[in-house]
Amino acid sequence: MFFSLSGQKLFNWYQQAKQQTIINNIPLFELDYLLIELTNLNNLNLRLNNYQNNDQIISKKSLEELQNLWDLRVKKRCPVQYLIGECHWRNFTLKVTPDVLIPRPETELIIDRALQLTEQYPYLRSGKWLDLGTGSGAIAIALADTFPEAVIYAVDKSEKALKIAQENAFNLGFFKRIKFFHGSWFNPINELKNGFSGIVSNPPYIPSQVVLQLQPEVINHEPRIALDGGDDGLNDIRHLIINAPNFLINNGVFILEMMDGQGDFVEKFLINNTNYTNIKIDRDLANLERFALAYHRKKVIA
Repeated sequence: MFFSLSGQKLFNWYQQAKQQTIINNIPLFELDYLLIELTNLNNLNLRLNNYQNNDQIISKKSLEELQNLWDLRVKKRCPVQYLIGECHWRNFTLKVTPDVLIPRPETELIIDRALQLTEQYPYLRSGKWLDLGTGSGAIAIALADTFPEAVIYAVDKSEKALKIAQENAFNLGFFKRIKFFHGSWFNPINELKNGFSGIVSNPPYIPSQVVLQLQPEVINHEPRIALDGGDDGLNDIRHLIINAPNFLINNGVFILEMMDGQGDFVEKFLINNTNYTNIKIDRDLANLERFALAYHRKKVIA
């Protein structure tokens, strides 16, 4: 359903919402983003203020609904992506709800690292790949797009999140390329040991006490199950490092997202496991420790 809004009325509302936004220290681009996504206005229209004399602005929401949405952003600190119901990530538009973590720009680099790590072993690009804790399905969908000959497996313990991931895969044309499983980490794919060319995960890695200190947009709206990594933030990371070798083929790729400051522990844990080689702690574009990269090394039994 679409609504026809008066340009002047929308302009007047925008000016009021703009002041509300500034007073509450919310970035102005978020207000613009809301209007660009929900109306037929573009960024240039908003910069030039050249729409107020238009008799008809096409909108997905009524003016009252726009106000109610923006009140949720300002008063309840609800992330704008949840208000719109979508998030732009890499070259995809993904459906997002409070049942899934909003995909972050830094997580996009996981796909770039997967490409880099498979340059040495190109055959890995046509094997099975596993995305653990798929959430919105962002990583699984990007893997399917990047490795068109691969079969992607996606696991999540939240049924609601898995439904969102499946919907995103269907809408973007990747549903037949991705196999979805409900359960905790490796449990639902236990029969697929020694079968994956690559395993990637953006697990919960924030210490429980730090989670409580996060900005209200995160702690009050995003799923805590996707954030809280236990007392030191490393509960799930340990589990993944210990169990991934059972599911990787020889020279299979292991990529893990983590929190800045966890690199030393993760690197030592990978080394002490003795099932990994070419271990590297990699940084994101902000120069923060963000990823653990490694290959699986099959142990030779004498």
